[in-house]
Amino acid sequence: MNDPKPPKRVFSPAREEAKMAAQAASSPQTEDPAYKLAFQDNDFLLRQDLRPVRFQLELLKPELLLDEANIASTLVIYGSARIPEPSKADALIETAATDEQRRIAERLKAKSHYYDEARELARIASRVGPDAEGKKQFVVCSGGGPSIMEAANRGAQDEGKDSIGLNIVLPHEQLPNPYVTPSLSFQFHYFSLRKMHFLIRARAVAVFPGGFGTFDECFELLTLIQTGKIKPMPIVLFGHEYWNRVINFEALVEEGVVSARDLELFKMVETAEEGWQYICDYYAEAEEGLALVK
Repeated sequence: MNDPKPPKRVFSPAREEAKMAAQAASSPQTEDPAYKLAFQDNDFLLRQDLRPVRFQLELLKPELLLDEANIASTLVIYGSARIPEPSKADALIETAATDEQRRIAERLKAKSHYYDEARELARIASRVGPDAEGKKQFVVCSGGGPSIMEAANRGAQDEGKDSIGLNIVLPHEQLPNPYVTPSLSFQFHYFSLRKMHFLIRARAVAVFPGGFGTFDECFELLTLIQTGKIKPMPIVLFGHEYWNRVINFEALVEEGVVSARDLELFKMVETAEEGWQYICDYYAEAEEGLALVK
C-alpha cells in the first residue's frame, strides 16, 4: 500500500544541488560564469543591479541567527571607539608628542571611567533571566568595536552570558573586539541595515560619550521616537558634563526646533546603577511585569 503522506519536499535541497553543480564536467559552457548557479556567483551578487537582494540578505542573515539564538530583546550600548579603559589612559598621555595631543589625551582620560560604567551596566543587564517562554531578554548589543563597545561585550562575558556585536566594513580595519560571542558577531556593508538591527530588538538604549557615529545613532533613535515611527523606550545618556557641553539641549527648545517635552525622551545619568534603575522604573511604570534585576 502506498504511503498516503505527501513528501516533505519535491525538489532537492539547494545545498545538495550546489555540490552536484561543482562536480560538473569541464567544458567551455560549464567554465563560463554564466553557467554558475546564481546564488554561488559572487560577481553576479555584487552587481549594482543586485543591491536590493544584498539589502534583503543583510537584513535576513542576522535576523535568522538571532532568532535561532532565542534572543527576544536587547540592551543596546552606543559609545566612542576612542575612549581608553582606565588602565590604559595614562599611556595615552605619555605617548602624546605635542601639547594639543596631550590636551586631548587628558580629556579622554577624564572620560575613561565610562568604560567601567559601560562594563558594569552590561554585567547588570546580563543577569536578567529568560522570560516564561525561555526567550533571552536584554542581551547586550554593541557596535562590536573597541573602547565603550568593547566594555559592553566584556561586561556580558564577565557574567558568562552571550552578547552581540554589529560591526561595519570600514576603509581602515576594524576587527570585532574579543569579547563578542563569535556566533553573534555580524559584519555589515550597509550602515542603514546595521542601524536597523540595532533597534529591531532594542528594549533600552544606553548612550555613552562619543563622536559623529554615536551622535548619528543617538539622534536617529530620538527622531524615530519623536515622530512616532517606533515605540518609546528608555534611553539613558551617560555623562551630564559631556552632553551638556557638546549639545545645548535647552537652546533647541528656546529656538523652537524641538519641544520641551522632547527632552523627556531621554534621561541623563552618571553610573550604571542609576541608568539601570531608570530602565527598571520605566518598565515598572509601564506595568510590563519584566523580571529585571535591581
